[in-house]
Amino acid sequence: MKLKPLFDKVVVKQPEETEQTVGGIFLPTSAKEKQEIAEVIAVGEGGTVDGKEVKMVVKVGDRVLYSKYAGSTFKIDGEEVTVIKQSDILALIEEA
Repeated sequence: MKLKPLFDKVVVKQPEETEQTVGGIFLPTSAKEKQEIAEVIAVGEGGTVDGKEVKMVVKVGDRVLYSKYAGSTFKIDGEEVTVIKQSDILALIEEA
């Protein structure tokens, strides 16, 4: 299924990572605290939101850091995604 967010909304997906503890136990992402770093998988078109013109800055494939309690999380085709406002994105993550 393809998601098409509206206006200033952005769909992000958490990376699937596992982490090994000191004792050698592997923790899946679901067992850890929610991380606020994600990959952008869909972007709205922007436009007028609450009487202000919004230009979309992020694009599909960007890695972003967003506010801890931002957005709503949904399960689509077995994958967990979060829909947030562009204004909830705090920074773009660039590889050095």
